[in-house]
Amino acid sequence: MEERTKNKNKKRKYNWLLNTFIVLLFIVGLVLIFNKPIRNMMIATKSNHYQLQNVSKEKIEKNKKADVSFDFAAVKSVDFQSVLSNQFDSQPLPVIGGIAIPELNINLPIFKGVGNTSLLYGAGTMKADQVMGEGNYTLAGHNMTGFTSDLSILFTPLEKAKAGMSIYVTDKNNVYQYKIDKIDVVTPEHVEVLNDTPGKKEITLVTCADAEATHRIIVHGTFVDEKAFDKVTDSVKNAFEKKYNQINNF
Repeated sequence: MEERTKNKNKKRKYNWLLNTFIVLLFIVGLVLIFNKPIRNMMIATKSNHYQLQNVSKEKIEKNKKADVSFDFAAVKSVDFQSVLSNQFDSQPLPVIGGIAIPELNINLPIFKGVGNTSLLYGAGTMKADQVMGEGNYTLAGHNMTGFTSDLSILFTPLEKAKAGMSIYVTDKNNVYQYKIDKIDVVTPEHVEVLNDTPGKKEITLVTCADAEATHRIIVHGTFVDEKAFDKVTDSVKNAFEKKYNQINNF
């Protein structure tokens, strides 16, 4: 009787281990199949969290003084592990504004610097001394092409940028409007695209043109107008309130 009970217990334990192993294999399989959509959903969720409407003007002014990195060469590509590990990191990121390109459905927080974590969820400033609405305001962001198709988050939509499209950036004090007038693809050593042009107000957006980061897409815009944040049209306000929803990408 005792021997039979032992055998039953062993069988139950074996079945439990087997079932657990099967479930784990199933979960691993799902992660392998859906890791990119899951990653993109997590990026979109965090990006929404840091969007302009969730950050006060006082916090933006404080964030402008944050000690950050401007070493774009040190930026790592986006992968599932980095997104997952940062998903549970409650450390606040230095939001200093927002960028919206309505015709490309872009609405991203602007972070000070180009830290790896910041660039997972928005655009980053590339020069320590740049001021919004002055000189050549330069921003970098990730391009997810090559990892999934038809993705609308981060700077991926810049692949569809066209001359004449409007770019808006704001620090919640003023909204600065630029018109895209030039789009180039260059190799990484062409850092001159970040330089200021004396007497001109410009914006330059930088993202990778390929998964291997051998080339960069450079979107250049020229200053058009400046308005107080509370005086812009409803359509511009709505552009800064667009939320990302990546669930449909599953």
